Amino acid sequence: MIPIYGYGIFNVCMNEVIQHVIFEYSDPKRTYLEVIRDESRLKEELINLRDNMQYFLDNEVVKINNARVYPKVISVDVGFAGGYERPFIKYTIVFEAPIKHGINIYEDNYEPEIAEYDYIVTWVFPRGSKVVEVDVGFPYELINERILTFRVNEGSETPGYERIVFKV
Repeated sequence: MIPIYGYGIFNVCMNEVIQHVIFEYSDPKRTYLEVIRDESRLKEELINLRDNMQYFLDNEVVKINNARVYPKVISVDVGFAGGYERPFIKYTIVFEAPIKHGINIYEDNYEPEIAEYDYIVTWVFPRGSKVVEVDVGFPYELINERILTFRVNEGSETPGYERIVFKV
């Protein structure tokens, strides 16, 4: 399978952050279809996908308001987008978020890498909040002061650090 696009949709609530991370692939030989149709192979694949994603999350240092938080994969789903040659993998990731009224700071330290595919990230903050500072290493857009979105192009080097300051 060849990765072709990714989506990160992060919903910030007052007590937790819920992340939906979706990867789309090209699979012209339909090898993933065989996996999905075999219940035991599918179960094994879902466990492997969860464990691999959790490994990467465990190597990040994520903080909110200087308190370390621990993203946890709570579900993995696989399916097809428009045909058996276009599988996707969807992760749901959750972590506690000690968000308070006033200024909050999200920080993520991770291993820099070269993006193997294009992807888009969207952060949705609680109603009434305002993003006041952004350092994600890429140009970004703010929508209605509380929705942050940015794109990463294939071949771009990720910075290894993100910081978002927002007011609730």
